[in-house]
Amino acid sequence: MCAAPAANSATVTAALVGDVLEVALAGRWRITEARPHWADVLAGRTPRWVKVTVDQVEKWDSSLLLFLFEVRQWTRMTGAYLDTEALPAKLQALLAQLSRSHETSVPFDRSENFITAVGHATMEVWKKGSDISHFVGECTYSALKLAKLPHKFRWKDCVHEMQQCGAMALPIVSLISFLVGLTLAYTGALVLRQYGGDIYVADLVGLSMVREMGALMTGIVLAGRTGAAFAAHLGNMKANEEIDALETLGISPVDFLVAPRLLALGVMMPLLSLYANCLGIAGGMTVAAMVLEISPTAFWVEMLTIVDLSDILSGLIKAATFGAIVGLAGCLRGLQAERSAAGVGRAATSAVVTAILFIIVADAIYAVIFDILGI
Repeated sequence: MCAAPAANSATVTAALVGDVLEVALAGRWRITEARPHWADVLAGRTPRWVKVTVDQVEKWDSSLLLFLFEVRQWTRMTGAYLDTEALPAKLQALLAQLSRSHETSVPFDRSENFITAVGHATMEVWKKGSDISHFVGECTYSALKLAKLPHKFRWKDCVHEMQQCGAMALPIVSLISFLVGLTLAYTGALVLRQYGGDIYVADLVGLSMVREMGALMTGIVLAGRTGAAFAAHLGNMKANEEIDALETLGISPVDFLVAPRLLALGVMMPLLSLYANCLGIAGGMTVAAMVLEISPTAFWVEMLTIVDLSDILSGLIKAATFGAIVGLAGCLRGLQAERSAAGVGRAATSAVVTAILFIIVADAIYAVIFDILGI
């Protein structure tokens, strides 16, 4: 029990009920005045559960926040559970931000039992899945409005985004695709030349680039380049309250900002994938000519014996899907960004990770589907 030395000053009342220490804060918490210390409140007790309430607090500033941070640090050190559900949402957010900015090597909070941790994780996954489903639904509805009212679509913005994510991405896509084809040819040559099958390097490079590597590498490159740019741009607009201004004017951010970007990526990704296929095949052809002494004509003729239109279409389907994934991930994380510079950076990072994760998952799903269909 800690009593205040003067009226209306900061006070802390602590009562131990079983293993639960109920801590009630009251009075005025000012940084310019003395505040109670957590060690004095504990008085040698070691509770397994600490519950904090601030119903009787009249006014507070960073003094209250520092006291709560002291309590949190003690619970992390001892493995006790800190119950902050009764705190105002703003105070919880400030406490979480202070804890993140002062991370130390204290042990991880293991106070929650396994069932509680699984429950919290399940709720978090459910919430994230609901957010993604809601956003995809909004984008689908916007696409239907585009098909119904194309004259109201912002075509100028779409063309600008096509230039940014298409034409401006050609140098990096060219380099990556050429080197991927070159690497595939070198790797295949190490094995095939042992059996006198040098010519089959053309089959390996052509089929790998057309069906898998062209679309996959283009998607990963654009995830890091374009997806992060989308997230940073929209996150910065949210931090500057520009998106709030659009909503105040009755303008849907999805129609105004997201739809042009999604359409631009949906159109440019298949084209970039075809371009990547050509550069990858050129890289393999270069290795075949320089290392295996296979002429470009023989390489091309052999490749055409195994690569057909179905392989090209399968790659284009994957590329269109990867483009949609990159656009959705970038725009979603941008709209979910916190209103700060650090929040914008985290949104860009999250957009890249999300896009690459779903690209790999989608590629695996397509591999199974195409195998079942015999494509």
